[in-house]
Amino acid sequence: MEIEQSDALTRTTRVNLLFDFYENLLTEKQRTILAYYYHDDFSLGEIASEFGISRQAVYDNIKRAEGALENYEDKLLLVKKHERLMEAANLLERGVEEIVMKESDRNKLMAVIARLKTAEQTAREGGDDSWQHSRA
Repeated sequence: MEIEQSDALTRTTRVNLLFDFYENLLTEKQRTILAYYYHDDFSLGEIASEFGISRQAVYDNIKRAEGALENYEDKLLLVKKHERLMEAANLLERGVEEIVMKESDRNKLMAVIARLKTAEQTAREGGDDSWQHSRA
């Protein structure tokens, strides 16, 4: 039972992350159903009632939308790039903390790293203030 819950949590976290990056590429119905299911914790029955469709149709829609999100990631790799960038920023931050330097210089470097992380978080949330958007 513990392993199943862990797998479900991992799956939910993955879908939410993909949804953050690729939400606008889904249809309105897919976005709404996934938001109800993953963000608002609606049951299949509650979503079915909301849309006037069967629970099976809701389940099928969720699985198709999840498949679409994975397909977008396979092609665009935005989540993978995001994770690598955040990992590099964290590594840089730890390195700056270990280097012997003036506190004012350390603060300046940490501020730059914080801005990088903030810009990347904005990208994850679909904002225009990110490296993905600035290159487009």
